[in-house]
Amino acid sequence: MLRRPARMQYAALCYRIRKKTKSPEILLLTSRDTGRWVIPKGWPMQGKWAHEVAEREAYEEAGVKGKVQKAAIGSYVYKKRMDHGLKIPCKVQVHALEVDSLCKNFPEKGERKLEWVDCEEAARRVAEPSLKELILGFGKRMAAAHPPEPAASEV
Repeated sequence: MLRRPARMQYAALCYRIRKKTKSPEILLLTSRDTGRWVIPKGWPMQGKWAHEVAEREAYEEAGVKGKVQKAAIGSYVYKKRMDHGLKIPCKVQVHALEVDSLCKNFPEKGERKLEWVDCEEAARRVAEPSLKELILGFGKRMAAAHPPEPAASEV
């Protein structure tokens, strides 16, 4: 049986580093159709690189601005339900985006619920197994890069 190759999408794994614990938090949002927890993602755009698409989707869907990494941190696959009911396989290339500001107004404001959670909670909430693994791996790399500062009593 012939299969079409997976359609490509680009996503932003939006994160911030908590000041006290130095641990990363991930921004999750609900999808508009089913209300499941996802990260901002979208289809390729004419004249834009993959990381630029991810950055734009993060702004449009979640109202965040920040520094996006050009190199992807990984990818995951899922089945996208189209308007006519057909499910198509999609491969999503993920780019890390360190959030430095939240916008009061953005295109999809009020259409989604947004929540900052730690990496373990983010992995529990998303449905796609390969996205769960990607989030947990990202959390481990970030924890190694940002070790917590010793408490004042330990110094």
